[in-house]
Amino acid sequence: MPNIKSAIKRVKTSEKRRLQNASQKSALRTAVKAVEVAIAGNDAETAKKALLLASKKLDKAVTKGLIHKNAANRKKSRLAKKVNTLAV
Repeated sequence: MPNIKSAIKRVKTSEKRRLQNASQKSALRTAVKAVEVAIAGNDAETAKKALLLASKKLDKAVTKGLIHKNAANRKKSRLAKKVNTLAV
């Protein structure tokens, strides 16, 4: 445990951020999984709605620095491709 005041504060803030990041990353994974479940169930309408939510969460994660921009774009592209093949 640190003795210096600034180091103590740093431990507190980094722990708070770690929990926040973990929560947002978990919500992101859940949103992506919801799209994949809808695709597996051949439910085009639900998949489209879930894709919108997942895209929003992916973009938000990029702005927060949770994931890289290209990784988010790759995930969105792959999900959209699956949803589009389902609709046809």
